[in-house]
Amino acid sequence: MDRTMLEARLDLLRREHAAGEERLKALDTQIAEQKRTQLRFAGAIQVLEELLREQG
Repeated sequence: MDRTMLEARLDLLRREHAAGEERLKALDTQIAEQKRTQLRFAGAIQVLEELLREQG
């Protein structure tokens, strides 16, 4: 491969790597949001289960 081809390949790989990093950041944000949602669900479930137990 000549220098031009190597530089072009390097540029492409750097751009793909940067795009991958951005996607990972977005996924981390989605995971954090989903964990918060799951905690809210778990809390609501616990409250409702306790209310049902109290009503016998």
